[in-house]
Amino acid sequence: MIIKNKTLILPQKLDKSNITGFLKEIALQKSEIVEEIDAGNLEMIDSAGVAFLDKLMEIFTAHSPQIINLNSELEQSYQTFSSLELPIQLKAKQGNIFILLGENFYAWLESSKQAFYLLADIFYWSFVGVFNKKGQRKGSVTQQGLLIGADALPIILLLSFILGLILALQSAAQLRQFGANIFVADLMAISMVTEMGPILTAIILAGRSGSAIASEIATMKVTEEIDALKMMAINPIRYVVVPKFHAITLVIPLLVTASTLIGIFGGLIIAVTYLDLSTVVFFNRVFEVLTLRDALIGIGKSYFFAWVIVIIGSYYGFNAEGGAEGVGKVTTQSVVASIFWVIILDALSSMIFYF
Repeated sequence: MIIKNKTLILPQKLDKSNITGFLKEIALQKSEIVEEIDAGNLEMIDSAGVAFLDKLMEIFTAHSPQIINLNSELEQSYQTFSSLELPIQLKAKQGNIFILLGENFYAWLESSKQAFYLLADIFYWSFVGVFNKKGQRKGSVTQQGLLIGADALPIILLLSFILGLILALQSAAQLRQFGANIFVADLMAISMVTEMGPILTAIILAGRSGSAIASEIATMKVTEEIDALKMMAINPIRYVVVPKFHAITLVIPLLVTASTLIGIFGGLIIAVTYLDLSTVVFFNRVFEVLTLRDALIGIGKSYFFAWVIVIIGSYYGFNAEGGAEGVGKVTTQSVVASIFWVIILDALSSMIFYF
């Protein structure tokens, strides 16, 4: 690469195979004055060559060199890949802690207001929808009940059975040391009816049905189907959300009951095979320990868990934006938020009913 009469003459080819050597040559000639870069000989250039030209402009920037004799085709490539014309991204100035806290507080207030309006709409139209089916698709509640309930039943039964086995096995190892084998029935009955059955079912539904609700509504939002429903004077909440709300309200006690029974059955297997208890003794103890209050607490909690899953999935779905990426983002957020609030509600209910 030659510098002649303040002009740097480029070779025929600039690509990744030769620019390293040219950079070393230029480093030895940095003291030279270059006012022009002659590209008359240049026939081929790639993105690495464009980066090399940008580097030359930086090295000889004191004399503001110009690129001359660059043919139109190569000039178009240079303009496409050059980074010199890109605007400089200035780092946003961060405010102090009080400004950030204020912004987050106002954002939280706005989100809370939207969530409250959505909550009111869902409960109102769900109550109205019991007596007036106008604005809903025919058979939508049955369809959603099959999707949310029947399709989720196998995985709920499987995990509840395994959980019952593990819970009984872990406790049996300790109880048999004190000759308290019979109390494994107490443990399984109380834990599965009041805690493990409802919360396990809710977590599975949050991951399975909650994500489906959020992604369905988010897809409708980004593809403007929600706007189309409004243009046709159809309430989106009444048309989309209310059938899901009704369906999950109907199926959640059935799913929790099935989860509880199969979990207790898993405990029975351990009691019979590991603790040498008879089936009759086990179930006599279960029915002796359980009360109607325990059953009502378990079923009552499950309703709140189910409603939270639908409301949170709907909230994130209606606030989706940004195309397919936005759909995936709100789906993930809805699952995380649903599981979080299910656990919080379970902890609060435990403190209310057992303290």
